[in-house]
Formats: sequence, C-alpha cells, structure tokens
Amino acid sequence: MEPKQKNHILRSLFFSTLYLSAFTFGGGYVIVTLLKRKFVDELHWIEEDEMLDLVAIAQSSPGPIAVNGAIVVGYKLAGLAGVVCSVLGAIIPPFVILSVISLFYTAFRDNFVVQAVLSGMRAGVSAVILSVVWDMFLGVWKQKDVLLLAVMAVSFVLNYFLKINVIWLILGTALFGVIRTVIAGRKGAGR
Repeated sequence: MEPKQKNHILRSLFFSTLYLSAFTFGGGYVIVTLLKRKFVDELHWIEEDEMLDLVAIAQSSPGPIAVNGAIVVGYKLAGLAGVVCSVLGAIIPPFVILSVISLFYTAFRDNFVVQAVLSGMRAGVSAVILSVVWDMFLGVWKQKDVLLLAVMAVSFVLNYFLKINVIWLILGTALFGVIRTVIAGRKGAGR
C-alpha cells in the first residue's frame, strides 16, 4: 500500500471512529452498526460477510465492543497503525464526555430535561440494536445452513429463556465452530 493511500485510510479511520463514537448513544452494538454502514456500505473497504466475522470476534473478546470493533476494523484496514488510530478515535469522545458529566453528575442526575432526553434515546437505541441483530440474522440466513440456524435458535433459547450465561454460549458456539471446521477439513483432505 502506498504511503499516501495508507495516510488517507488512517485519517479516515480516526475521524470516522471519532465521529461515530461522539454521536453514538446506546453502547457498542450501535457503533458496530455504524461502523458497518461506514466501512461496508459507504466506503466499500470491507465485505459484509467479513464485517460479520469481525463483529463476532469483537463480541467474543473481553472489553467494550465499541473498542473491540474499532480494533478489528482498524487492524483489517491498516494493521497496527490502524488499530491505534481507530481506538484513539473511539475512546476520545466518551472519555471527554464522561469527564465533563462526572463534574456535574448531581445536576444531571436530578434534571428533568436530561432524564426525558435519556428516556427518549432508549427507544431509538433499542431500534438500532434490533437492526444489528436483524443484519446479523440475515447474514446467517443467507448462508442457508440449517445447522447454523439451529445453533442460533438454540443459543437464543438457552440465553433468553433458560438464562444461561452468554460466556458459556460463546465458548460453546466457538467450540462448535472449531469442531465443524476440523471435521470439514478432514472430509476435504479425504477426497
């Protein structure tokens, strides 16, 4: 990659994650949707299937999903320099906003207008999170793999109805993926 092109990508990574992080309310799943829209739909730097894989990696890694998402997207696009740029862009806005809010916490906590704004934002954030879930579902659905759809349905039931901890579900589905890949590799080698 040419230095000029890499600098353009690094600038885009930093300012995109800075902008998205500054104007994203509702947690990491919201920023993941916006990262997808920016880097898959708008800039076409990442394929949709690959973005779903990156989201899965970010989701299953320890730490905030917004930062993990910035790490995997930054690394995919520009290596270690991309990680640094995208993580800085992702953490600066919340750091500044939370620092300011902490100074005026009591005033914000009891302010009717602030509470009303936050209440309204919850509805919008719920819709964006639902959009992420739908996009991820469609990614699995498009593969037309009955086994993956079954794993998804069973995982949902185990988490939502039986309250199985998500850590166990992530570990179980990761193990399932490893076993399935090994079996497919052995079948491919036997041909």
